[in-house]
Amino acid sequence: MNEKTGYVRRQRKRYCYFCKEKIEYIDYKDIPTLRRFISDKGKIRPRRVTGVCTSHQSELANAIKNAREMALLPYPRK
Repeated sequence: MNEKTGYVRRQRKRYCYFCKEKIEYIDYKDIPTLRRFISDKGKIRPRRVTGVCTSHQSELANAIKNAREMALLPYPRK
């Protein structure tokens, strides 16, 4: 509870995008979907930001890395 306003802030529960959409295989060629999970600098966003479950986060990271190898996505820049 915020002491100044007395307002209780509720966080929305994040659901795994891949579980919700019933996506079984994360394809490295599906660039629009993968772009949702990387930052503007090209870094992979963490689970706490995206709300993706553990198993899908590791598959997502592998798909993004494969897409980078195939020059479909950029490598992170500083």
